[in-house]
Amino acid sequence: MNYLIFILSGIFIGLIVAVPIGPVNLLCIRRTLAFGALNGFLAGIGAALGDGTFAIVIGFGLTAVRDWIEHHSTVIQLGGGCLLLIFGLYTYIADPLHGRSLEANGEGREPRRSSLVRTIASTYALTMSNPATLFGFTALFASVGGIAATAGGDHFNAAFIVAGVFAGSILWWFTLTTVVGFFHARIDDRVMKIINHVSGLAVCLFGILVLGHVALRHLPAGLCHLV
Repeated sequence: MNYLIFILSGIFIGLIVAVPIGPVNLLCIRRTLAFGALNGFLAGIGAALGDGTFAIVIGFGLTAVRDWIEHHSTVIQLGGGCLLLIFGLYTYIADPLHGRSLEANGEGREPRRSSLVRTIASTYALTMSNPATLFGFTALFASVGGIAATAGGDHFNAAFIVAGVFAGSILWWFTLTTVVGFFHARIDDRVMKIINHVSGLAVCLFGILVLGHVALRHLPAGLCHLV
């Protein structure tokens, strides 16, 4: 019975972390509308792997890894902000016909396998480039996941919570891409171009906010007061 509670606690944590709308959600939605639910879901897998990695670090008490991420959080955030700007610009200028231009002739062109691998890697990198997610996992494990500790928490118990986190994240991405996927065939090229522009600008905005946050943290004290 305890193991079921651990898994359900992990699923709850995974959903809390994955559901809030952010750049990864926008990229998965955009990819689902452009290529279909399966491709959008594969993008979500990258984010789920990132959430699972953070869950492993916290759940198994890998303090050395956690301390390294915290110590290099500024560099990681800078890299994440730059990645968001790159993905945002790429999304903005992306050809709305990409992957769909031959569908009228029954020769729909799906992304190549290498492209899908890059998609998973990119969403994983974006997830891992946000140290705030690590801090969020720390708080969630201390509250919801702390139930493992009250039951004599060990690595075996933590494994069930980590598995639940990954399952909860996967559940969200499957639900999101399945629902959005219903609109895939109904989106014409003009609407897809608008979606590309809006989501691209939104992702760029996320990147600018991340970079701006890092910059403000490292301004001299006097300048911070002026700002």
